[in-house]
Amino acid sequence: MTSLLDIARLNPVAHAVLVLACVVSLGLALGSVKVKGVGLGAAGVLFVGILGGHLQFTLAPELLAFVRDFGLVLFVYTIGLQVGPGFITSLRQQGLPLNLMAAAIVLLGAGVTVLVAWLLRVDLAAAVGIFTGATTNTPALGAAQEALKSLPGLAPDRLGLPALGYAVAYPFGILGIILAMLALRWLLRVDIAAEAETFRREQRRDHQAVERMSILIRNPNLNGLKLHQLPAKDKLDVVISRVKHLGESEVVPAGGQTILHIGDVVLAVGTRASLDEFCLIAGQPSSVDLLHAPGHVTYRRVVVTQKEILGQSLRELQLNQRFGVTLTRVTRGDVELSARADLRLQFGDMVQMVGEEADIARAAEFFGNSVKELNHTNLIPVFVGIILGVLLGMYPFQLGTMSTPVRLGLAGGPLIVAIILSRIGRIGPLLWYMPANANTLLRELGITLFLACAGLKAGEHFFHVLREGDGLKWMAAGAAITLVPLLVVGLGARLLGRLNYLNLCGLLSGSMTDPPALAFANSVTGSDAPSIAYATVYPLTMLLRIVVAQLLVLFFCR
Repeated sequence: MTSLLDIARLNPVAHAVLVLACVVSLGLALGSVKVKGVGLGAAGVLFVGILGGHLQFTLAPELLAFVRDFGLVLFVYTIGLQVGPGFITSLRQQGLPLNLMAAAIVLLGAGVTVLVAWLLRVDLAAAVGIFTGATTNTPALGAAQEALKSLPGLAPDRLGLPALGYAVAYPFGILGIILAMLALRWLLRVDIAAEAETFRREQRRDHQAVERMSILIRNPNLNGLKLHQLPAKDKLDVVISRVKHLGESEVVPAGGQTILHIGDVVLAVGTRASLDEFCLIAGQPSSVDLLHAPGHVTYRRVVVTQKEILGQSLRELQLNQRFGVTLTRVTRGDVELSARADLRLQFGDMVQMVGEEADIARAAEFFGNSVKELNHTNLIPVFVGIILGVLLGMYPFQLGTMSTPVRLGLAGGPLIVAIILSRIGRIGPLLWYMPANANTLLRELGITLFLACAGLKAGEHFFHVLREGDGLKWMAAGAAITLVPLLVVGLGARLLGRLNYLNLCGLLSGSMTDPPALAFANSVTGSDAPSIAYATVYPLTMLLRIVVAQLLVLFFCR
């Protein structure tokens, strides 16, 4: 103990590194312990931090606040980068229902706050702090404190009650969300693997599988036409990659100037519905296997890493005219897309080309096809995005006649900016792309640093408040504020709304604006799917919690 105190006095930074490293390593070890297949995951760091704070293993307040908030920024920013590309689709499909359910959790929590304060005879100034701690929302605490200061004739000793109520309720606020997820999983007998498969099917519902079909040309109206003159091909988003002319033994690549004749066999690529419709127009299915027929035609998959072509459509690239190759499909993430003329390329897309070997080699160089670039993390866009996110988070939004402006905070600003930038993809030389392994590393580093510092801060007074005064009563009130809305809305969303469990976990953690709960949800489901629902409800929930906290003060704390 003496040596640690000496280190703290001689080198506070070294002492801070040692304390954080010990808390994180022991916390992750605790989180890895599973009982019946369930463990705390990253949330274990919080509880080790509380114990460390209680044992006076603390950091300087300014250093503690910096590491905590920087860890939070890293976590939410990388989450935003990951969910951004699929965010608009999710918002379009289920944004309104998810946000209505999240709003119900917020408003129900406010109602429970007033009710338990009346039943347990808790001062409403403390109850508002318990509300913000039980819902793990620090910006709402700040808004409530500012609103409390604006009340005339308020006793000075009541000004400190919200922060104390927040500190008591916060640890169970995180644990309560996790318990709610586990309770719903047990009550509803959820099969995680089945839910994940259902989620994947729902995500791919708008993206039909890409197939290939050999078609014998029988329509006399097509005789003598060039491929680029076939209006049905472009209208149906069908790509013709190979042609075997009547009387020829070898297959040749299909290009815009390729002339069709009755009796030719073409290999078409597209969705099943598009291929069937094109087949009715052009002729009939053929049993000839053009994929393995003799000829100098081959295919190759290459990855898009050339920054200059990002955002351009396949029509604008004119690959057939430039290189004599045909793009048949594009794989983005785990979704395979038909190579439509209006499809715009993104960094990391995997494109499949058909043509002669020399032509494909030239086209591959044009696309970049650099695995090194794909795995490289460019840090300039990362920090530019963080700058923009922090500025947005600190910007004061004035709502109506409210005395206190609303801010998205360090959890909201970087999240929204990352979603927007990942959707844009590229601005000039700045490319907002992060390899999956780098994203995972920064995300886990951020959340563990945040939880370690939050635990160390809460642990300083946690056990004292429990032993003295109304600590246990306040904790019981916080538990009710946390659990009741989550369980009520969660059961309703599942039983009445048939909401997928992965989306449900994202909804619960997002409605509480709680990154640690999201980390647990991703861990327990073995998927990043909860992040999409989390990001969908987060902006509205953050604003609503800030507004509700102030309204509770203005209406009930006079």
